[in-house]
Amino acid sequence: MKKRNIVLGVIGFDCHAVGNKILEMFFAREGFGVTNLGVMVSQEEFIDAAIETDAGAILVSSLYGHGLIDCRGLREKCVERGLEDILLYVGGNLVVGKTPFPEVEGKFREMGYDRVFSPDVDLSEVAAFLRMDLDERTGRRH
Repeated sequence: MKKRNIVLGVIGFDCHAVGNKILEMFFAREGFGVTNLGVMVSQEEFIDAAIETDAGAILVSSLYGHGLIDCRGLREKCVERGLEDILLYVGGNLVVGKTPFPEVEGKFREMGYDRVFSPDVDLSEVAAFLRMDLDERTGRRH
């Protein structure tokens, strides 16, 4: 089976590194080709890496609560750079305060993210969604 390339990293000025390494190891073990950009990653760095590695998905994490600010506009920038079909996943502690997750999810979906995950998501569930979504996107291209 061909490896599915993904790019992951922690966006903005967030420097939470431990979870990022866990994600890298998990997705590599699940058979994905992982490009881990580390922490404090700009939107442009995500896009450049996705183009360079022919990635099917960008997985953005944020733990310091400023995801609404840091993640806004990524979909539009992807489209501008020719990545109309790239999957955008986002997860973590995305907002400050105790906003109910369905509200958080709705805000990120409005910004163009395909899937939004809470901090306590089962990573096996994320991998299953990722396989399914990548297969669906690949099928559209044929």
